[in-house]
Amino acid sequence: MRIVIARCSVDYVGRLSAHLPLATRLIMVKADGCVAIHADGGAYKPLNWMNAPNRLIEEPGRWVVTNPKGETLTIILDEVLSDSTHELGVDPGLQKDGVEAHLQELLAANPEVVLDGLRLVRREYPTDIGPVDLLCRDAAGNAVAIEVKRRGEIDGVEQLARYLERLDRDPLLRPVRGVFVAQSIKQQAKVLATARGIVCVEVDYDELRGLERDELRLF
Repeated sequence: MRIVIARCSVDYVGRLSAHLPLATRLIMVKADGCVAIHADGGAYKPLNWMNAPNRLIEEPGRWVVTNPKGETLTIILDEVLSDSTHELGVDPGLQKDGVEAHLQELLAANPEVVLDGLRLVRREYPTDIGPVDLLCRDAAGNAVAIEVKRRGEIDGVEQLARYLERLDRDPLLRPVRGVFVAQSIKQQAKVLATARGIVCVEVDYDELRGLERDELRLF
């Protein structure tokens, strides 16, 4: 990973236009080619970025990042304060907590809990940005990617959307439907999922494990 701290301005041209005026910022260039510009604030989200695949051309005082979609990210470097490269090695990936991992196992064993007619193709199906939890086929043979969380939040929807974008590049899979599964899903996450064409499904962990609810029943 390359980490650059510089006084810079940034212009993006693509689906819309955006401008970041001159200020000191962190520029990250990851091994996969992703370029992200961060401020010292605003939590984890970059101010602007360009996902891989892309092309980075470095000129004196200027970086130009382009991608096959015709988008352009231009970084004007007024002053470079630090420029370092670090080898991070192979990342082992996110380790799910016990409930989330078991939830994934239960759904892999019985994917029809999510949607009728689903059959499992593979757990932890790999993409070049990480594995999607479950890859399935529906009754019509179409690919369905499922991301499983204990609590469904916006981050999980965005994660699945990124996986779908990568999976859709495979002619043997596309078009790939997305399903976001969790024990409970926040309303904001549902709104974002709907906007991205992703289906939300809430499941009961205890019922999947075959445990009955501790409540009164009439027989």
